[in-house]
Amino acid sequence: MIYVLLADGFEEIEALAPVDILRRAGLPVKTVGITGKAVCGSHGIPVTADVTPDEATEKIDLLVLPGGMPGAANLDQSPAAEALLRRAIDEGSHIGAICAAPFILGKRGLLQGKRAVCYPGFEGELCGATLCGEGVHVVTDGKITTAIGMGAASEFGLALLQALGHEDKATQIADAAFLR
Repeated sequence: MIYVLLADGFEEIEALAPVDILRRAGLPVKTVGITGKAVCGSHGIPVTADVTPDEATEKIDLLVLPGGMPGAANLDQSPAAEALLRRAIDEGSHIGAICAAPFILGKRGLLQGKRAVCYPGFEGELCGATLCGEGVHVVTDGKITTAIGMGAASEFGLALLQALGHEDKATQIADAAFLR
């Protein structure tokens, strides 16, 4: 199962563009409302999550952490998000983080020795990461995919598909959406 974590203040496009792309590919995706099913994005858009953390019981193939503020900070401080992240690590799952959210991974030492990107200004929080240069919007290193921000949300979704081994579906969706 692919779980996309939603905390109040999440960046809507960074969460929903990857959900859309992954679902277009026919993959099982559920949004997880960290504090309940009703979650409000950073631009005041209310979203109803598919499940709560207690209902996110299936094996995690991919865990996605959207950015946005204060959404990423709320994820970072959430015991429920921490438990899902720890479970994903224990299960050897892929992890995706975009915009400010890579700081959550850096803070926990998960980017040690990995190439990564983030929203400008959060680079200092990516402890142990090798920061990719200007012009790199999305990078996958091992089982971790990071992206720079909102403008890369579709590219991030496609990279997540590729990280899960669905290069053909990523190409089809990119072509159909004029993203290449």
